[in-house]
Amino acid sequence: MAHYRKLALAYHLEGRPGKLKVTPTKPCVTQRDLSLAYTPGVAEPCLDIAANVEDVFKYTNKGNLVAVVSNGTAVLGLGDIGPEAGKPVMEGKGVLFSRFADIDVFDIEIDSKDIDEIVRFCEMLAPTVGGINLEDIAAPDCFDIEARLIESLDIPVFHDDQHGTAIISGAGLINALDIVGKAIDQVKIVFNGAGAAGLACCQHFMNLGVKRENLLLCDSRGVIYQGRSGINRYKAPFAVETEARTLADAMRGADVFCGVSVKDVVTPEMVASMAADPIIFAMANPDPEITYEAATAVRGDLIMATGRSDYPNQVNNVLGFPFIFRGALDVRASKITTRMKIAATHALADLAREDVPEVVSRAYQGRQLHFGREYIIPTPFDPRALVWVSIAVARAAVEDGVARQPITDWEAYRAHLETKLDPTRWLVSTTLRELQREAQIPRIVFPDGDSTRVIRACSELARDGVCKPVILGEPELIKAMADKLEVDVGGCELLNPYTMDTERYAQALFEQRQRKGMTLQGARVELRSPNTLGAALVQWDGADGMVSGALHHYSWTVRPALEIVGLREGVSTCCGVHVMLWDQRTVLFVDTAINPSPTAEMLADFAVMGAELARTLHLDPKIAFLSISNFGSYKAGATSRIQQALKLAQARLPDVPIDGEMQADTAVSPEISAEWFPFSKIQGDANVLIFPTLCAGNIAYKLCRELGGARSIGPILMGLAKPINILHRTASVEEIVDITAITARRWQLQRA
Repeated sequence: MAHYRKLALAYHLEGRPGKLKVTPTKPCVTQRDLSLAYTPGVAEPCLDIAANVEDVFKYTNKGNLVAVVSNGTAVLGLGDIGPEAGKPVMEGKGVLFSRFADIDVFDIEIDSKDIDEIVRFCEMLAPTVGGINLEDIAAPDCFDIEARLIESLDIPVFHDDQHGTAIISGAGLINALDIVGKAIDQVKIVFNGAGAAGLACCQHFMNLGVKRENLLLCDSRGVIYQGRSGINRYKAPFAVETEARTLADAMRGADVFCGVSVKDVVTPEMVASMAADPIIFAMANPDPEITYEAATAVRGDLIMATGRSDYPNQVNNVLGFPFIFRGALDVRASKITTRMKIAATHALADLAREDVPEVVSRAYQGRQLHFGREYIIPTPFDPRALVWVSIAVARAAVEDGVARQPITDWEAYRAHLETKLDPTRWLVSTTLRELQREAQIPRIVFPDGDSTRVIRACSELARDGVCKPVILGEPELIKAMADKLEVDVGGCELLNPYTMDTERYAQALFEQRQRKGMTLQGARVELRSPNTLGAALVQWDGADGMVSGALHHYSWTVRPALEIVGLREGVSTCCGVHVMLWDQRTVLFVDTAINPSPTAEMLADFAVMGAELARTLHLDPKIAFLSISNFGSYKAGATSRIQQALKLAQARLPDVPIDGEMQADTAVSPEISAEWFPFSKIQGDANVLIFPTLCAGNIAYKLCRELGGARSIGPILMGLAKPINILHRTASVEEIVDITAITARRWQLQRA
């Protein structure tokens, strides 16, 4: 623990103190910027907001800003340590809001224990923020504060210590009961801990269907029963007629135990006394009411959840509050209703039943997670929670009539959410929606049948109707790998390249390349390569495209595609394009993969192919030819080649803004273009960059990816007669799915 203490303190000390900072979202580097950001320009939005207060959501960050408010009276398991000592926790809450839901946060620690003061402070704060997350305020004050603010304010107010645990554990309860085959309105549930979280769990579980008469609530003095003295008004509604007086009495024969109390309060004997297939949620932090090892040693039929990440089924509030606020803010909800909380619970329960993506398995050192006794709650690293929970909450707000900006296009909202943490998702989700509108889907060949990543990706692609995957490899081995991965390849076509009859492909390959040194026997040998066979299937057997490279060197994959499928009519070469994505910008880098020293004619081809891919991705192409000079400022052989390419490209694309030669900053910086090159057809907003050499393009895309925070898709091969794309050997399942979706979409457009 001493070592961990040092790590934790160092984490907070390193670099800039604390965990949050305020970052401008608009440029402020010139006098013009300053005049717009502040005086005199700032007066214009002020006047509009004064005339129509709702315009505050248009011109300011209010609609995406949450205040995390605490007085430090109940901080984690540390108790009343004061507002200053609680600030690291509130900053941490802000980090989670930002990391998981792209929500901005002001953490505000207030020096007061007076309920009236706290309520009034939050009321005065309301014009600044879109929602208030109350945090670490001791019970029972937190109940009154939240209730009064919900009544007086028209923005969402949510005390996460109460409702977060209830919402997440409720999802686990639904799934655990389904696994053991018990009905929620029949089970006996024991709660230990009658503070904010415990009381909220009791109420939420009843909202989910638990009968009040089947619920026993215990505090530090034992069971809360009718007639017991000293019960406050918050606990009184949960008092029942019962002979049970102690926690041990209550747990005898119980189906479910839910603890939000203190460590070691539950004994192995209590666990042994529970009903068949008991469910235990021991959520005291950092140490549960009974350890996982002690409980499972007593009962082999147990389903158990804790608040810890080193045990199965972690109840982690990060699965709730970021996405609940995301959905509430996006419809400008006036409050968070019971229906919205129930919707969040059911969304998480449903998500846990879905196949778990590879990105989650990687976060857990490759552990394969699947719905069952040790996986009843999604993990905090499941990126799909943002979409599932936010949509469910937003939809419930609309149904409850508390949404002041109701959503009507839910698919568009889903695509919008998918870009929050990964800008590639918008591009890919749009592509997928276009594919799914078509009745016919393409057959895409995957030569890397021995790759677990390819098998997982093909399972997803077949399930989602993106394509009909044709996987090359030994079918029994592929099926065995799929079973081990717990994915379904039933929607895939499995071809064994080692036993199938390839003679007609050998004849065709021989005829195609007999005057380029190919013999018939050589063609037969070549077709033993999965990449060569894949290209042959595309060229001569009706396959519509190919995606390869997960297990092979780049050149091994490109060469068969070029030799067998060849170039499409009208182009002199193919090129590799990386689609580079930032939060607010998508730029195509051409060529990053194929041609070391392209000619002027080839560079012009790059521009034509770049424009084509841009339109495929719903971008209006603006093409910049890059160089070391700006518009003739440096005379050299390389620049004259680029100037010649520019003329050729402009003749072939007369309606597309194209310019050059220009330096990279001129191409992408509006400030530089406006000040120094106002005549340029590209005013710093180029989205297709043509690099003068392969070396320059490859270096640029890798630097942008590693140092510039860009996500990339590619390389996408342009110029081939049929869509074939190459993976880098470390491509993730998500990247394989992404590039396959683009491959399928290009096939679709070529058919149109």
